[in-house]
Amino acid sequence: MEKTFKIKGMNCASCSAIITKKLSVLDGVKDVNVNFATEKLNLNFDDKKLSIKQMNSELDKLGYSIHNLNEEIVNDKKVIDKDTEMEYQKYKTYFVFPLSIFVFLVMMWDIGAKIYPFIPNLPIPMSLWNIIAMILSSIVIFSIGKPFIQGIKRFIQYKVANMDTLIGIGTLTAYIYSVVITLFPQVVTSMRLPEYTYFDVVIVVIGFVTFGKYLESRSKRKTGEAIEKLLELQAKTAFVIRNNIEIEIPLSEVVIGDIVIVRPGGKIAVDGKITEGSTSIDESMITGESIPVDKKVGDTVTGATINKQGSFRFEATKIGNETMLSQIIKMVENAQGSRAPIQAIADKISSVFVPVVLIIAFTSLLVWIFVGSIFISSATAISYGILSFVSILVIACPCALGLATPTAIIVGVGLGAKQGILIKDAESLELLSKVDTIVLDKTGTITKGKPEVTDIIILDKIYSKNDILKFAGSVEKLSEHPLALSIVQSAMNENIILSKATNFNSLGGIGVKAIVENKEIYIHKPDANFENKDLNDLQEQGKTVVIIEVDNNKIGLVALSDTIKEGAKEAIDKLHKKGIKVIMLTGDNHKTATYIAKQVNIDNVFSEVLPSEKTNKIKSLQSEGRVVAMAGDGINDAPALVQANIGIAMATGSDIAIESAGITLLHGDIHKISQAINLSKNTMRTIKQNLFWAFIYNIIGIPIAAGLLYPIWGIVLNPVFAGMAMALSSVSVVGNSLRLKTNKSR
Repeated sequence: MEKTFKIKGMNCASCSAIITKKLSVLDGVKDVNVNFATEKLNLNFDDKKLSIKQMNSELDKLGYSIHNLNEEIVNDKKVIDKDTEMEYQKYKTYFVFPLSIFVFLVMMWDIGAKIYPFIPNLPIPMSLWNIIAMILSSIVIFSIGKPFIQGIKRFIQYKVANMDTLIGIGTLTAYIYSVVITLFPQVVTSMRLPEYTYFDVVIVVIGFVTFGKYLESRSKRKTGEAIEKLLELQAKTAFVIRNNIEIEIPLSEVVIGDIVIVRPGGKIAVDGKITEGSTSIDESMITGESIPVDKKVGDTVTGATINKQGSFRFEATKIGNETMLSQIIKMVENAQGSRAPIQAIADKISSVFVPVVLIIAFTSLLVWIFVGSIFISSATAISYGILSFVSILVIACPCALGLATPTAIIVGVGLGAKQGILIKDAESLELLSKVDTIVLDKTGTITKGKPEVTDIIILDKIYSKNDILKFAGSVEKLSEHPLALSIVQSAMNENIILSKATNFNSLGGIGVKAIVENKEIYIHKPDANFENKDLNDLQEQGKTVVIIEVDNNKIGLVALSDTIKEGAKEAIDKLHKKGIKVIMLTGDNHKTATYIAKQVNIDNVFSEVLPSEKTNKIKSLQSEGRVVAMAGDGINDAPALVQANIGIAMATGSDIAIESAGITLLHGDIHKISQAINLSKNTMRTIKQNLFWAFIYNIIGIPIAAGLLYPIWGIVLNPVFAGMAMALSSVSVVGNSLRLKTNKSR
């Protein structure tokens, strides 16, 4: 089975690597995907071989636990929700951070007094200050710093190391050394150790790390706010008709088939079909389009959209997890929890990062003590060695590395959902940025997907266009032919009052006849003997043409065609500006396809292509080295959507097409293809920036912390500044991801 769980106890990217490694070796586990940013685990496992309890028995000793998304008790322990956890983090920060600032200022004062003669010494003796600092640091390291101490314990017991291990070893080393210096001065004398203490370093480092983790948790929460906002869109109650009485019930009690009443300004509770009334509905929260959509009897409505005018009733057709909003939320959650291929870089580095850092830190300490003492005094060498050891462990925190990819993915996917662009997974988002060829299906993608009356040609000047449409509509309203409804709808759009038709007769694929206003009306396909320039022109454009006869007299032509979506040409022009080749792939006849292609400036056309052949066309393009995106909406498009590097489905199309695609565009708006590509490129750019910042802090910071600059300029990095840099790296990565919200992807 495949299931998503919550994870508790993760502190950094290496935690996700530890959990992945631990679970992967368990019998019954097929696939593990741990997301540090969302604190979720996507697990594919055999539940007959392995239970959650068994997995937790392995993880508990490492400080982690997994549990169901809606579960509150795990192994007899109450699970702390994210808000409570963040509040706890906030209170710890409120205690330790002001103390850290105070100690930091005292430390800067003492350093300044030793360098600049005009700065007075501290007003209290250093021996007294050491005692005060020791008491304060003891409180900090054994209360606020408890997770770091536990990190050392787990490292010793189970040979697993994470950020807590690094901070714990560094601060505990500084603390123990300082305690020895303070309580056993004879050791200092006998071993000629430096008399410096590092209680201030312990307090300030733990303070800054705690503050950084608090900011990080707040920022991580902001990255996931798209889901919360989507959940807030849902109505809480619905007015339904039960036993001929209107009652208000909770949303959860609505059942399929209920008749739901919606008043002006009301929120639509679930998905359904209008049975009575007409209105205008604001669907912006679902489609991203600000213009209200007019609805009438027979039209569908979507839960969480807002009724702008008029009361109406609708029949509930989808409830609970089946509604469009629920499906959107599910898709967004899955995408935010998925792993982009680029994240593999960070994962590989994180898995070996902590052990390598520990080796570098211990090597640096030994080099300072044994090699440094050759060039400087032993006391100074030991002091610098300790500073270097602590600084390396503090600055090397891999949090920023772990947050680089998932935070950008979370923000990008959430932003896409707001714009009506649903992204199935992180891999789809990454692939979209590399696309150089887009293949578009014609019907339902470039065109509206339903025929409309496009031309009315008068053949007998006695009659007007409205007369032709009136006679045609009056007869066709009795027909079941797919094109009949289009003619009737066109007449209604022109506010033409249709007459009663009698003696209706369908002529088996040739046409229809009826009596209207005592006249015999005959509507039929053009025959080979009829020659007309207008007819030829319309047929050259791929349009379907019918002839309207009144009492055996041809009075007019009515042309029908699947019309181009509004703004389709502009959308394709935007793709051209990005250097993307646009190809039409359709099963329609060559004349129609070519005419439509010219209208919207398509680069190339493959027409009269069978569904089974569409896949081969995609393969052919891929064999040329092209990265292909396929956009379609029909069941016949599904194989091609799967074959393409990235499939883009129109939400107005079939469920199979949507399931087959990596990207779904709500409202079937092809303008959103360009928006989706911009979003993808912006997200990938942000990820690369994040990885740069995550790496640059460590690439620059670790050598400086090790003492690289000392032989040149006599500079040794203080652990306090290492702590600041570590916190800043995580915050800068998350902050950079949040900047995505301000990027325009239109």
